[in-house]
Amino acid sequence: MSRRTLVITIGIMLSLFMASMESTVVATAMPTIVSQLGGLSSYSWVFSVYMLASTTTVPVYGKLSDVYGRKPIYAIAMLLFLIGSLLCGFSQSMGQLIAARAVQGLGAGGILPLAFIIIGDLFTFEQRARMQGVFSGVWGISSVMGPLLGGFLVDRVSWHWVFFINVLPGLLALTLVWRAWVDRPRAVGAVRPAVDYAGAVLLTVSVVVLLLGLFEFGTPTGWALLLVALLLFGLLAWVERRAADPVLPLPLFRDRLFAIACLHGVLAGWALFGSTAYVPLFVQAVLGTSATEAGAALMPLLIGWVLASIVGSRLLLTVGYRSIALIGMVLLALGAFMMTQVGTTTTAPLLLGSLALMGVGMGLSIPAFLIAVQSTVRRESLGSATSTVQFSRSIGGTLGVSVMGAVLSAQLAAGLLAAGIDPASVSLNTLLDPIAGASSAALDGTLRTVLAGAIQSVFWLAFGAAVLALAATALAPGGRIAQLAARRAQGDPDGAAPPAVVTEM
Repeated sequence: MSRRTLVITIGIMLSLFMASMESTVVATAMPTIVSQLGGLSSYSWVFSVYMLASTTTVPVYGKLSDVYGRKPIYAIAMLLFLIGSLLCGFSQSMGQLIAARAVQGLGAGGILPLAFIIIGDLFTFEQRARMQGVFSGVWGISSVMGPLLGGFLVDRVSWHWVFFINVLPGLLALTLVWRAWVDRPRAVGAVRPAVDYAGAVLLTVSVVVLLLGLFEFGTPTGWALLLVALLLFGLLAWVERRAADPVLPLPLFRDRLFAIACLHGVLAGWALFGSTAYVPLFVQAVLGTSATEAGAALMPLLIGWVLASIVGSRLLLTVGYRSIALIGMVLLALGAFMMTQVGTTTTAPLLLGSLALMGVGMGLSIPAFLIAVQSTVRRESLGSATSTVQFSRSIGGTLGVSVMGAVLSAQLAAGLLAAGIDPASVSLNTLLDPIAGASSAALDGTLRTVLAGAIQSVFWLAFGAAVLALAATALAPGGRIAQLAARRAQGDPDGAAPPAVVTEM
């Protein structure tokens, strides 16, 4: 490995470290943050606005990196993320935090996809499969540290520091990548394609309206918003079919592998990210643990994801990607079903075992689909294809968190009414932050029981999404990734062959 490649690799590893740290630290801290800055009704919005901003910008960053190069777009994404992190840390109200999370999400939408796009440019398939262990190890270390560090900062220092810790690794990663990465020169006489800004705006507006409609689901306003979202998505498809260089690569969806990879991403993202957003809330509010213990509950999922990713990526050299993905989705669905059995008397083995299975499932299936797609698309479409697959997973998580938040609020209100309690007369802040107020033991017990039932409904939604993801994976075309890469190389030595589908062996 050359010195330049080593420096770039270290910079990308720092990017992955920061991104994985961010997701786990914030999830752990959110119950305490919400208890201090606002009510439970805002819980899902803190996640949703971040995921919405990051999700809708993923394909935009991918396309911009194809047009203007990886380095400047990566720098813009990193700077936006760091500015957003500082604003989050200085937030004094829930409104400020939600706005700052939107800025942070605008940057996050480019960091991860660009990291994997640069990896795709830097290494061959065989090298990526072997290097996966290194990248997964970095992801795993930061993911394990994240919940513990987040809980420690919340319990011992201040929740503001869960955002400030992004600054140092982010600046270091930006410096290393900026100094070492050299973009491929554009061919002489090549025309720089126009960026599809109309498609980017329509994509963002469509997703925003869809989420608002889901938040108001079942009401006349909700139905109207969903209808408008449907029309906007139709307009988006019309615009993208006519765009010279669309932000969403619609022609790629004609390939079954790419289409199934994106469908899998939506459903698996819904199941996993929708669940993990509410695990710390369940552990801290229902089981009555500290923020540190709530963060530690996510460790089996993260460790399982990392270990399975390392093993699964190695197996891709000799085993069909679909077989590995199917095993992963069976485990994800099993873990999601076990999560539906949680309650006020849930034991640690059930909870931790469920999360571990879900993590192993994602660790096996996600790299399999991502590397398979990267091995079949034209090199000039690598950025768009990679970011679109990641976009599908992000949009699935965004929809999952949003729908689950609406279901949680509705089930919570219904449960309190059934128990003879006016939902407006009580606050769950006392379960999340005992300093926030005092209530009787009987009321606390009722609140815990009702909240446990509401969160259980959320986990049933995750299980349904996991089952659908398993069904979608079964429809994927078979084939070893080495065969896919060879077929592409035979079609175009520069990696510009059209998507190829081969028979799994």
